[in-house]
Amino acid sequence: MQQVQTVAVVVQDGVEAFGLGSLVEVWGEPYHADDDNPVFDFQVCTPRPGRVRGRSDFDLYVERGLDAVASADLVCLSPKYDFLEHDPAVLEAIRAAYERGAILYAHCSGVFELGAAGLLDGRECTTHWRYTNRLASMYPEALVCPDVLYCHDGPILTGAGSAAGIDASLHLMRDLYGARVAATTARRIVVPPHRDGGQAQFIARPVPDCTGETFGALQQWVVENLDHELDVDSLARRALMSPRTFARRFRDEVGATPHAWVTRQRVLRAEQLLEQTERSIERIADDVGFGNAATLRHHFSRVRGVSPQQYRRAFSA
Repeated sequence: MQQVQTVAVVVQDGVEAFGLGSLVEVWGEPYHADDDNPVFDFQVCTPRPGRVRGRSDFDLYVERGLDAVASADLVCLSPKYDFLEHDPAVLEAIRAAYERGAILYAHCSGVFELGAAGLLDGRECTTHWRYTNRLASMYPEALVCPDVLYCHDGPILTGAGSAAGIDASLHLMRDLYGARVAATTARRIVVPPHRDGGQAQFIARPVPDCTGETFGALQQWVVENLDHELDVDSLARRALMSPRTFARRFRDEVGATPHAWVTRQRVLRAEQLLEQTERSIERIADDVGFGNAATLRHHFSRVRGVSPQQYRRAFSA
């Protein structure tokens, strides 16, 4: 995937403040000497420069027009309140950006703009759980995934509601620049670099606290002991539960099965070791609990889409 230098965020009347803010937090930060992360030419633009009506008792003043989209490597569509109304100029601008190879990221209800532009056909995508059925109904050729925090299909990235905009941005940051840069960004804005599970865990019940009393200590122990036997039976014994009860409660509260969560932690640790050490693939596989290089390659390629060797060539120091 190409490197990103210029980021253009399109805002329109009814702009959602949190959605815009999540994009600013990840892509709009200036240089910090203590992290040395990449700095982007970050531009906010709108179809008609000037006052942009906000939703939450304050408006924006935006000086740039859609010309900013024409040269941006990453074009972000910030969510807006009237998300079924589409400005023809915006649709034309994002079609042109797509044709020249820019990355398009639509956060939350911004995905409807991509649908109206004809860019979702045959692609996996998502939006806020309140709107996934409507999205699937309006754009039947789109492959709508209702239970995920984000979808990344080729040059199209779509994120679910509110805080999932940060998850999607950090995912893209990881794809572009590797685990260290994504983790540094996450640490700066005080969020985890990766959240397991999907939107299903946030629907019709309170958001679970995965660092709380039930599994927080166990999860921390797992992260520090990835080379141990970490099947359901052994984890259940440590949690003082029956395997069936443990598996059910873990899935309900964490949003992933124990096996899927442990595998993800092992892949994340492998990323760090590939970037920061010169250890062999076989040694890293043993260190993170996969046991052998073939198993590491299988899980790593399934999660990251590239082999460990390819990842190391792209992101190692």
